[in-house]
Amino acid sequence: MKKQKKTVPEFRSEQDEREFWATHDSSEYIDWEKAGTAIFPDLKPTMKTISLRLPEQMLNRIKVLANERDVPYQSLLKMFLKERIDREYEPKRNKPRSSRKANA
Repeated sequence: MKKQKKTVPEFRSEQDEREFWATHDSSEYIDWEKAGTAIFPDLKPTMKTISLRLPEQMLNRIKVLANERDVPYQSLLKMFLKERIDREYEPKRNKPRSSRKANA
């Protein structure tokens, strides 16, 4: 027999809700086996502005590449960063041993 789930309290603010969930186990309140997939089509990722110092020659080369692709250079930089980050997070077992050390 399954244990009765607790009722999720009403919260006065998002901050109250954050504090509550930081100290409580959601499985005591929600039957995750019955949960469905949520789709948020209009949700945009949070962007953080940063300052990045690059050698001028490197920046000029990035701008040339971006111009050739007809994209803003900042977008091209994000694409390059994403590709590299994705590559870094690939499972290590798919890479030959010698290339792991060479790329480090």
